[in-house]
Amino acid sequence: MISRILSLCLFSLSAVLVPNLLLAQSSMMEVYSIFQTSCMPCHSNAQQEAGLDLEGTGLTANLKALNVAQNLVGVAPTTASAHARGEARIFPGRPDKSFLFKKINNGLDPILTLDTEDGQGMPAYGGPAITNNEREVIRQWIQYGAKTTGTWFDRDLIDDYYTNGGIQSFPDGPPPPPAAGEGFQVHMGPFYLPKGGEVEYYQKYGLDLPEDVEVNRIEILIGNDSHHFIIYDFDSQSYADAIPAGLRLNADHSGIGLVAAVQYAQDLVLPENTAFHWEAGLTLDLNSHYINYSGILPLQAEAYLNIYTQPMGTAKQEMYSTLLVNPNIPIPNNNTLITHSQNITYPSTEVFLWGMMGHTHKYGKSYKAYHRMPGGQKGDMIYDGACPNGVPGCVSPWFDYQHIPMRYFEEFYPVKINSQSGLIHEASWINDGPNSVNFGPTSNDEMMVLIMMYVTDTTGLTTDLDLPNGVAPGILNVSPNPTTGQVNINVPDIEEWLTLKVYDVTGKVVFQTSFQGPTNCIDLSAYNSSMYFIRVSDLHGLFNQVERVILLE
Repeated sequence: MISRILSLCLFSLSAVLVPNLLLAQSSMMEVYSIFQTSCMPCHSNAQQEAGLDLEGTGLTANLKALNVAQNLVGVAPTTASAHARGEARIFPGRPDKSFLFKKINNGLDPILTLDTEDGQGMPAYGGPAITNNEREVIRQWIQYGAKTTGTWFDRDLIDDYYTNGGIQSFPDGPPPPPAAGEGFQVHMGPFYLPKGGEVEYYQKYGLDLPEDVEVNRIEILIGNDSHHFIIYDFDSQSYADAIPAGLRLNADHSGIGLVAAVQYAQDLVLPENTAFHWEAGLTLDLNSHYINYSGILPLQAEAYLNIYTQPMGTAKQEMYSTLLVNPNIPIPNNNTLITHSQNITYPSTEVFLWGMMGHTHKYGKSYKAYHRMPGGQKGDMIYDGACPNGVPGCVSPWFDYQHIPMRYFEEFYPVKINSQSGLIHEASWINDGPNSVNFGPTSNDEMMVLIMMYVTDTTGLTTDLDLPNGVAPGILNVSPNPTTGQVNINVPDIEEWLTLKVYDVTGKVVFQTSFQGPTNCIDLSAYNSSMYFIRVSDLHGLFNQVERVILLE
């Protein structure tokens, strides 16, 4: 089993800064209206193709819509092939398991296709077409749990995205899943953020694993606007059953453990002969935090996980993950460096560290971890979040709270954790904001969280470890951000020639130059107020990073 979390204070709690949704009708009524416009030729009271009535019965439109929901949500499809796959007409929270959505999808989600035995798509007989906006409304209703009351998404925002365009987290389309027999893909989203919006969602996701498996690789694919992505798992099915289906804002984590956490897209290939152990029927809890930095366009936010599996007993050792929280971090708004530290006393055993990562929010200026010596004093520093790949000793430390690196040790690092020795983690902040802050969920609060990945025995393991694919070889920092024109570029520890390109929101290169690292300054004051992307790359493709910058009037 994956090690459990010690505190109810989690890496991130529910956070939402999206404007209140003040719409004329409930999300269910939005969906019902689409059914009435496009589906009546085949699915009315009088004409119930495949036994499906989308007109409903009742004295009012609301009662008819409720009756339609009762005919759909959690109801097995009459099509044998869909029934055999364990799908429902509408499966709350899961468009990929909702047969009705697959029937009307028509390429909106290119991964969700119909088999020959499923019949043709809907509407089938030349009736009124369903637009992509309307398909998305139905998908969003499903993703938020297919609830019959309440407004759960902004229809105007969806129409704006599909009519006027927006920012895609995956502009080239969905990433390919693992090959057949190698694993499976998990998809969270999409959900939509208005310009300047921020939201953090959780979603329970049943894997339907028929037997226990080992997971030796998780490819975590997230967009440039993602603040972080975290994978938890539930301790038992009873904990999972207590959580509502669909996207939710409330963390509601009383029985979960950590699997993995990243702040940028990463291919997490575990060391040879190690693996996570996932039990049959395991349910994950996914946590996606996105910020729309654009002041102009809506954002389509989503994430994909490619999970690679192997039979139980293949690996020599189990990989564990844990999340260690210091919830008591008062930080006054006095524009002065404030530092908090905490002794790590869990797990109370000898561990062999493979990965370590700290996490703060915007006031963070430093995150370090030390070996704790007998007597409590600091020993060797083993993690520095201001250095490339978290390795202490860099020449030009530069702390970027949005992309704090995970350190992967080239050899398993042994630590005996008990009352006398172990680890110390330490973070620093400068609060120049309007209010004092403490531990909290939003980007206007702060956090002090340390992630550890480890094994408890190295028997059968190699000591020469490779870095996982996708680990950034350096840090790109742009400041100030937002800016009125001048932008300082800093690439610590890189002295060679670098190419810098500035892109507008359409992807057009508006400025390009070269400089010899690690610092440079550019002037964007001649350009229109907007969001731009700065890409810095070396000649060999070993360093290639993108940062957003907001240009103000």
